[in-house]
Parts: sequence; structure tokens; C-alpha cells
Amino acid sequence: MTVTASTSASRAAQILSRPVQLNGLTVPNRIAMAPMTRQFSPGGVPGEDVAGYYARRAAAGVGLIVTEGTYVGHESAGQSDRVPRFHGEEQLAGWAKVAEAVHAAGGKIVPQLWHIGMVRAAGEPPFPEAPAVGPSGIRLDGTEGTGKAMTQQDLDDVIEAFAEAAAAAERIGFDGVELHGAHGYLIDQFLWSGTNRRADEYGGDLVARTKFAAEIVAAVRKAVSPDFPVIFRFSQWKSGNYDARLAENPAELEAILTPLAEAGVDVFHASTRRYWLPEFDGSDLNLAGWTKKLTGKPVITVGSVGLDGEFLRAFQGEGAPVKGIDDLLDRLEREEFDLVAVGRALLQDPEWAAKVLGGRFDELGAYDAAALRSLS
Repeated sequence: MTVTASTSASRAAQILSRPVQLNGLTVPNRIAMAPMTRQFSPGGVPGEDVAGYYARRAAAGVGLIVTEGTYVGHESAGQSDRVPRFHGEEQLAGWAKVAEAVHAAGGKIVPQLWHIGMVRAAGEPPFPEAPAVGPSGIRLDGTEGTGKAMTQQDLDDVIEAFAEAAAAAERIGFDGVELHGAHGYLIDQFLWSGTNRRADEYGGDLVARTKFAAEIVAAVRKAVSPDFPVIFRFSQWKSGNYDARLAENPAELEAILTPLAEAGVDVFHASTRRYWLPEFDGSDLNLAGWTKKLTGKPVITVGSVGLDGEFLRAFQGEGAPVKGIDDLLDRLEREEFDLVAVGRALLQDPEWAAKVLGGRFDELGAYDAAALRSLS
């Protein structure tokens, strides 16, 4: 194992163990589990293995679990019958047991609500007859594909699906919700000029392209209690297009984030591939740091935490050596962001949080893509 920085056990525990308030929710520490698609839910139903998977990480000290992406109740939302759904009696009963297991282990949990939009291909499950839909019927690579541009009725139906899923999350015992607005999926397809070429009120400049996302946020905010946290995950990069950008400078980023904050976002989750890289020239702030500075909202950072190496190659099978977290602790200490979401390191080792909080850094291992093959 190669550790690229040393970390004091007492310092890690002191900084990471501080509670943080997210609207009406008190998270016991600064460690979150990042959402990672696992496809272990046949028929879209999370079972006891899924509940155990999340509960083990909560029991080991993860303060906030953000679940894998879960499809909202719209027929075009997904592309797999093994990805969990957040609608349907059996599916929601399974999720209620997941929330109960995480709470019993001492953690907090929010589902990530997801619609993939034009990433979907024709004939894919869980509803093969459903078309791919998006702002302009354009895929991430710029091709028009076999999908369709969304009508106003389509927009209204999707907004309602997100609101209904959020209300269900509160009803069955979750602690908040996260809306997936990142990585080139449906909400992000509206935010990005590369896929949004609409000539109506949902297309055009940065603020207009934010309208659909803001309407989803407002509908979710209305569907849940005022103190129920609404988290919004966003990114500059897209799957397969890592140079894509929503904002070229802080002013453009502020134009995107302000309508979302005003619509009811309590927390932003700024997804980057490497959290330690600055987002704009002239400042060391990463995307999460800029988001907090511009909105004043609590922010979650994410991106190769605890690991070194290129994240896509690691997911494809190449290992990623362990990276120290002194820089991460420095940034948390100066309140650049409020929580840190851990992905591959927690996928590899459910005890990662306990080891870090306990100063057992010598027990941390490199990421191995074999971890994807089971719910360990």
C-alpha cells in the first residue's frame, strides 16, 4: 500500500467527527457515502442484502448515506430492471426496511432520485416500450438518436414523479432526499447547452436552462415538510465527456445555482472527479468551495477521496492506491465545504470510516474493481 500523506489520528477524528446541520437534520459527522449504482435489486426491489450493505457502512461511522440512484415513477426514467425504483408498493416496502436498518445502525439516509433521460436506449427495461426523452431529443454525444424532445405534458409528468418520490421518502422514514442533477442525466441535460437546444422558456441562456431543475426542486419542496432536507447533486463533467462545463467562471456558476437555492435546495452536492483540483483560475477553491461561497448553503464535496489515480480506469479494473487526507482535513477545517462524500474507498471497505476516525490508516487498502461484483 502506498500512502501519499500522513494524517494524525486525533486530527482526523476531531475534524471529521463534528456534527453538521442540514435544514432539520443533524448529521453526526462529516462523512457521507456517495451514491454508486450497484444493480443488486431485481425487479427494482431492494432486498435484505441491500439493507445490510448500507447498514454496515452506517454502523462503521458513516454519518450520512446517499443511496445509489433510484428511478422515479416515470416510464422513461431508467434502463435496467436491477436498479432500484422509488415507486411501487413492493419497492417502497423494501426501501422502508433499508431506512430502518440504517437508523438501527446509527446512521442517517437519503435516497438519490434519478431520471436518466436521453441516456436511455430503445427497448431497455424496466419499461421497454417507453421512449428516451430529453430537452431536445439529443444524446450526450450530440446525436439525435431515437428519443424525443419533451412536451409540456412530459415535463409536468416528470416533475410530479420527483415530487411523489420525495413525499414517499419522507413517509417511509428517510431523512431527506437527493435529486440527481449531474453527470449528463435528465436534469443535467436541461442545464447543459450541449443537450438543451430548446427555443421555449426551458432553453436559451443559463438561467432559462435552469428552469426545469428549479421547478422540480420547488415541487419537491412543496411535497415534503419544511425541515426535510432537499439535496441537489450537480457536476460540470458528463459521462464520456469530462471536459464539458456548465459554467466557465464563478458568475456563470452563480447564475445556475441561485434559482435552485431560491426554489428550495438546502444542500448542494458538487460532484468532481478529484476534489483537490481548483475549479476556476485564480483560486484554490474546488467546485464545492465555490458553491458554498456563492450560495451560503451547506455543501458536500466528492471526488476520489482517500484514493489516488484516475477514477474511470479504476472502475474498469485498475487499482487505485491510497491517498492521504491531510488536504481534505485542511479544507474542512477552514469550512470550504461541510461534508465529504466517499465513493470507491467505501465501496471497497465498509469499515473505511471507522478506520479513518480511529486512526487505523495502515489498514486502508487500495481500491479493487472486484468490489463491484458483490454487496460486501
